[in-house]
Amino acid sequence: MALSPQVIQKLHKSFAAQAMMDTIGASIEDISKGQVTLISEIRPSCLQQHGFGHAALTFALGDTAAGYAALSVMPDEAEVLTTEMKINLLAPSKGRRLRAVGRVIKPGRRLVITQADVYAEDESGTETHIALLTGTMIPVLP
Repeated sequence: MALSPQVIQKLHKSFAAQAMMDTIGASIEDISKGQVTLISEIRPSCLQQHGFGHAALTFALGDTAAGYAALSVMPDEAEVLTTEMKINLLAPSKGRRLRAVGRVIKPGRRLVITQADVYAEDESGTETHIALLTGTMIPVLP
C-alpha cells in the first residue's frame, strides 16, 4: 500500500538523523506501508574475529528496518522506540552486503509487533537468510 509523500519524507528525515546508520553505511532501499527494506555494505570495520559481519551489524540493521516499518503505520506526529527485540542468528554474515526487510505483524495504538529478516548477499548476488528478529515498538508522541 502506498504511503503519502509526507510519511515517506518523515521516514527519510528520521533515518538521516541516525548517526549509527551513517557509521555502518546503511541506506533505505524501499518503503511501503508496514514494510521497510534497508541495505548496508559489510565494511571491514564491521567484521568480527572470524571475518564475518559482526552480529551487532546484523542486529542494528534488522532492528532499524523493523522500527521504520512500525513508524510507517504510526500517527504522523509520532517517532518510534524499540521496547524489546529478539534475534535468531541463522547463519554467518558473510558476503558483500546485508539487506534487512522489516515488517509490521500487528499494528496497535500503543504497541506495534514487528519482524525483520536479514539476508547476506555474496559477490554473485546469492542471498543467505542470516537472521530473524521479532520485536515490539512503541510510538513516542511529543
